[in-house]
Amino acid sequence: MGAGVAGLRAAVELARHGEVLVVTKESVGESNTHYAQGGIAVAMEGAEDVALHLEDTVNAGDGLVSRAAASALVSEGPVRVAELIEWGANFDAENGELLRTREGAHSLPRILHAHGDATGAEIGRSLADFARVHKRIQFAEWTRVAGLVVAAGCSESCRVVGVDLASAGPETAGDEPYRVLARAVLIAAGGAGQVYSDTTNPAVATGDGLALAAEAGAALADMEFYQFHPTAFSFPGAPRFLLSEALRGEGAWLRNDRGERFMEPLHAMAELAPRDVVARAIAREGMDAEGKPRLVHLDMRHVKDHDPALDLKQRFPGISEFLARYGLELERDLIPVRPAAHYLMGGIQTDLYGRTSLKGLYAAGEAACTGVHGANRLASNSLLEGLVFGARAAQAMLADDLDFAAADAPELAHKPLTAAEGARVEELIARLQTAMWAYAGLLREEPTLLLGVVAREEVAAELAELAQGGKTSRRLAEGLALARVAEAILKAALARTESRGAHFRSDYPQRDDAQFQKHSLFQSGVVRFE
Repeated sequence: MGAGVAGLRAAVELARHGEVLVVTKESVGESNTHYAQGGIAVAMEGAEDVALHLEDTVNAGDGLVSRAAASALVSEGPVRVAELIEWGANFDAENGELLRTREGAHSLPRILHAHGDATGAEIGRSLADFARVHKRIQFAEWTRVAGLVVAAGCSESCRVVGVDLASAGPETAGDEPYRVLARAVLIAAGGAGQVYSDTTNPAVATGDGLALAAEAGAALADMEFYQFHPTAFSFPGAPRFLLSEALRGEGAWLRNDRGERFMEPLHAMAELAPRDVVARAIAREGMDAEGKPRLVHLDMRHVKDHDPALDLKQRFPGISEFLARYGLELERDLIPVRPAAHYLMGGIQTDLYGRTSLKGLYAAGEAACTGVHGANRLASNSLLEGLVFGARAAQAMLADDLDFAAADAPELAHKPLTAAEGARVEELIARLQTAMWAYAGLLREEPTLLLGVVAREEVAAELAELAQGGKTSRRLAEGLALARVAEAILKAALARTESRGAHFRSDYPQRDDAQFQKHSLFQSGVVRFE
């Protein structure tokens, strides 16, 4: 389930041994992977580089990184990237050498790019092209997973044995749902940025995989840790377009509405501080004492003074093309920015090989939580995570003792919503997104989190009422998934009464290792720590 970097890398591995069905809600390539601009972090210079990458990852994660997971990521990463190049991925190079840049919280340049700022699209293209020619891989595009199928007679120890599928395209009377049984199921459906009103994520990122796993009884981990990218484009009427961290890696500064740089006093790495630090600083500078918005800008006007040979339009072609639509240029103008929801460090709890708490169900990529990112993901580790843990999950699916098992006969409802009901679903989703941004965003405290709980419960109840009698649609399913994800975020954020990484509590501003240097688990509506 999912056709981003983790799902496709797993499919390639699995197809060497059997038949694979890749299910994707839209066309192959429409995923968070496709929109990843910044690059892929990988230590290609030997053991010392790998060791430094490990320490950078651990340090960025603010005390919660699983060192074993991070070690697997950085040590296996070079092999996975090398095979990706062998399969046709074209990373930027000069004189036969791969170009490397630096991003926030990295101790040295180790970020590979493709076509300047289209790295995710190139990685996704190369994997999809490689997978499409494989005879054992089939694709079900414009298809959504309506539910996970558990074995007949399942009681305490459930076994996932397949999926119920339905059309994710335009609603038509003939789109009847159907069931596919499988030896094993992998959820690689990405994150859930659409739970917030401001996000860099595409419209497909609605937490479907997380919700399906939770509904089947699997545990979700670290759901309070949602990373907000510091620099999304902020312009009236414009979409929340990501302005890559690589801009700051090339020397961009951040300025407040008085023209002052404000990161230098806050962190030794200034604009290249960890993302949570930069995002909160921008949020504070972007609001006056009365709560009214103020402008914060990204400034690259000085960069060519230090590096006259750097052509910013060539280095960042996609970003430059986007800004030109609004009459802006990196070399000439101050670019307005604000934070936006970007990446979920939490997800479906897994071991280091993608195994979830349910037999037969695996997860990889942003949908999974191995602990590799801790409380705050290191920049450009996400694409690498998809490659490494997508392959690892496939290895476990092949190695584990799993056979096809029976399932109860399907009772799959398909009653489309009326136009008025569809419009109501859109209103409810928008209401949830606005509430989550206001009450569970960058800066949190108990009173506002509790307001978020109430708002979520109201939305969830109305969505559930619309779903009565077997009524369904893609957007209703997405709304229900977002409500389930929001519940996990809110309850985990309330339970963690400290500030750590991407989770900041104004009423508990300090980190509390004595109580909370442990992971949160959300299961059956309850949060615990271990």
